[in-house]
Amino acid sequence: MEGIILAGGLGTRLQSVVSDVPKCMAPVAGKPFLHHLLNYMERAGFTRIILSLGYKHEIVEEWVETFSTRMKIICVVENEPLGTGGAVKLASEKVKERNVFILNGDTFFKVNFVDIMRFHLLTGSQATIALKKMENFDRYGVVTVDTDSYRITGFQEKQFCEVGYINGGIYLIKKEELSRLPVKCSLEKDYFEACLAEKIFSGFCEEGYFIDMGLPEDYARIQEDFSGKQML
Repeated sequence: MEGIILAGGLGTRLQSVVSDVPKCMAPVAGKPFLHHLLNYMERAGFTRIILSLGYKHEIVEEWVETFSTRMKIICVVENEPLGTGGAVKLASEKVKERNVFILNGDTFFKVNFVDIMRFHLLTGSQATIALKKMENFDRYGVVTVDTDSYRITGFQEKQFCEVGYINGGIYLIKKEELSRLPVKCSLEKDYFEACLAEKIFSGFCEEGYFIDMGLPEDYARIQEDFSGKQML
């Protein structure tokens, strides 16, 4: 399997606790968060990773040289902010497989990548999103899914929701789709939301551990969750 990690973010919401490194390099249980994410992906069966970098990319590139792995890791760097879609498009130039996973570099979501791939191929989807069921939340938008076909039917703005599915920050997308993205765009707004009516986007629901460490309180929680654990 092949994956793109979006690791070019500034991490503005974490500036109060982590201000001198890219967000993916924020220390978690004594090691950069990227260390945990890459180890997780290697154990899941990934053989090739493309890091899409931006802010302080030199720090990530230097660290990658010291990281021990059997995976092939390639770095691509955006010279200016391109948005999540633009960053994916840039990285897609290095993609070799017909379908590629895309992960946010500040989110950890424990999923079964092999099952997602099987589901993706079975449904004939242009893209599949890993979804996480949440309760009593207002921090995330809601993804609505047809219960029979698992086809995504809508994306709702952030508001309080008692029970719903959120975008877990893991996507599986056909390579040919990525080449059609604009040079600068949002993957969420300009691809998923804009193309919902004309393409098949499916949702794969997972129940595994999920954390988005974009806020200081969640950054504190991930320290505790990962402390003393090799892998969740």
